[in-house]
Amino acid sequence: MSTLQTVVHDAAELVVGPAADETLRTYESAAIAVVDGDVAMVGPTEDVRREYPFDTAKTTVDASGKTVIPGFVDPHTHALFAGDRSDEFAAKLRGKPYQEILEEGGGILRTVEAVREASDEELVANLTRQLDLMLAHGTTTAEVKTGYGLDTETELRMLDAIAQAADDHPVDVVATFMGAHAVPDGRETEDYVDEVVEEQLPAAADRGVAEFCDVFCEEGVFTVEQSRRILEAGEEYGLTPKIHAEEFTRLGSAQLAADLDAVSADHLLHATSEDAEAMADAGVVPVLLPGTAFSLGESYADPQQFQNAGAPVALATDLNPNCYSQSMGFAVALACNGMRMAPADALLGATRNAALALDRDDGTGTLVEGSSADLAIVDGPSHVHVPYNFGVNSVDTVLKDGAVVARGGAVADEDTVADGGDVRD
Repeated sequence: MSTLQTVVHDAAELVVGPAADETLRTYESAAIAVVDGDVAMVGPTEDVRREYPFDTAKTTVDASGKTVIPGFVDPHTHALFAGDRSDEFAAKLRGKPYQEILEEGGGILRTVEAVREASDEELVANLTRQLDLMLAHGTTTAEVKTGYGLDTETELRMLDAIAQAADDHPVDVVATFMGAHAVPDGRETEDYVDEVVEEQLPAAADRGVAEFCDVFCEEGVFTVEQSRRILEAGEEYGLTPKIHAEEFTRLGSAQLAADLDAVSADHLLHATSEDAEAMADAGVVPVLLPGTAFSLGESYADPQQFQNAGAPVALATDLNPNCYSQSMGFAVALACNGMRMAPADALLGATRNAALALDRDDGTGTLVEGSSADLAIVDGPSHVHVPYNFGVNSVDTVLKDGAVVARGGAVADEDTVADGGDVRD
């Protein structure tokens, strides 16, 4: 017989996910009941109480005056890295373009050197630290890319570190192989593409960790045809295509994503309405990264053209040493204030639509009945407080599969949250 695991009750607002017309479906004065890690019922508190008496629950959480939202899904991160590049941040503020920093051996290549020098234990610890911060900010599912190895040995070490960190962490981690993140120093691009296709990809696929293959299609990095070759080779090894598209220039990478039926095309600062329509027709999810534009001082991507085309706009942090933010709440705030998205659209972009960008259509990013009970409790009376109160971490409590895993901005441990009983503020 199933046991009532958790009840979160008396929330000022509870966000379920998209309604049939793609608006946000919410309840007021609401509760959620969790059985065996899954959502059993959502609705007004008294309705849930009648069906699932609260005194039979192993754990109850009083969310009075607060908002319950689905756990954030972050579909684009480079969260596994080593070293520090804060000096490059200062250089950018003095007007130095990122591409110039990259040409001088900084940027991605500098992080590659640090990752190659790091021990396996350091890599796992570094990623675990980032996942802890992401979880405390409400993220319960996150994609993590390789791409700071740029050789077969280090790319495999990164995959192993991702797998190890994921095994020991509440966040659901989705791995992406990205050997084509940059061209290693001293290598010819075509020669390196050969290595990615002929050595790195088969070795990475053999590890059985990665679900996706990504490539940085950009002027001075990989051309559209080189990107096509890499992504098609990845498909042969069972890795679904993703692509860094139209970030600094428009090369045709969004159209390539449509041609390949990629699960997503990400960045898209220079995409056009024609690109948006092609992606929507092909079912490619546009992933917009407002934190990247913010950190680079660039103009933001235009979500309206993708919305007009009927594509589900997703948001992500792009967490990396050049965009150092673990907070999906901040990404939502930037989407509202920088890209003029409505709060409801931005929240959908950070939850359900973000899950679609990871090929998850099992209820991830929602709180519909039968979905995993992954949720965040926001210290505010409506979902608008996520972007409205943008200067702090407004996430008070995080539950993964119905269990409290973070409170008060920190990952919970056995001494922090009792194994049962009331969890009160």
